[in-house]
Amino acid sequence: MSCRQIWGSEMGKPHPVELRERAVGLVEQGSTHTEAARRLCVSIKFVNDMVRLKRETGSLAPKPQGNPGRGKLTGVKGWVESRIKAQPDLTIDELTAELAAEHGVKVHRSSVGRLLLRLGLSHKKRPASP
Repeated sequence: MSCRQIWGSEMGKPHPVELRERAVGLVEQGSTHTEAARRLCVSIKFVNDMVRLKRETGSLAPKPQGNPGRGKLTGVKGWVESRIKAQPDLTIDELTAELAAEHGVKVHRSSVGRLLLRLGLSHKKRPASP
């Protein structure tokens, strides 16, 4: 059975704490990092990282993943809502330009579009035709 079959090839999920403990335990019992990695079907870097994590923090718990909710647009959500309510025909490009001019927030138009979706607001994609 290959290592890929044992642990899978999924990315984005932290390794189980039990595996982390086994890796550190093998090194503490005298195995080299390479031997421990080969025995557990993990990379040498994983073993190195777990030994360092245990030494520095005393814990092998995985760090939280993902965005903690702080982004460039967090501080201007209220302004964006009020701006769209005041002028509903405002395009995303115009709103992006106003954010840069008035608040110094330089973001891509798609970021503004995602903010509008999260706020449940609609937006106009094209300027009004004459």
